[in-house]
Amino acid sequence: MSQFDVHRNNGRNGVVIPFVVVVQSSFYAKHRRRIVVPLVAAGEAWKDIELPGTAINPVLMIDGVRVVLDPLEITSVALESLGDKVGSLSAEGDAIIAALDEVFSRAWS
Repeated sequence: MSQFDVHRNNGRNGVVIPFVVVVQSSFYAKHRRRIVVPLVAAGEAWKDIELPGTAINPVLMIDGVRVVLDPLEITSVALESLGDKVGSLSAEGDAIIAALDEVFSRAWS
């Protein structure tokens, strides 16, 4: 399992959040959990994503589906709870890291 791997969301919000992307460094691969960010279906109403396509919420494509990264909903998931791997967003890694940098930046405090 690598950073930026995308897994199907097996949780109860699978229609709105069809996928999650692993953002955790592979340095921590032996840990039993993964830090993931939800990938929200772009067509679904989602009150927390007001500005899709911005630095914090880039629009991405995975498995033929347009999704929006939602880093404000970052969480950790047990390995056994992750769904099947459906692809990778490693080519979009810089945009994902930039979104996380926006969330964790001290510039706005």
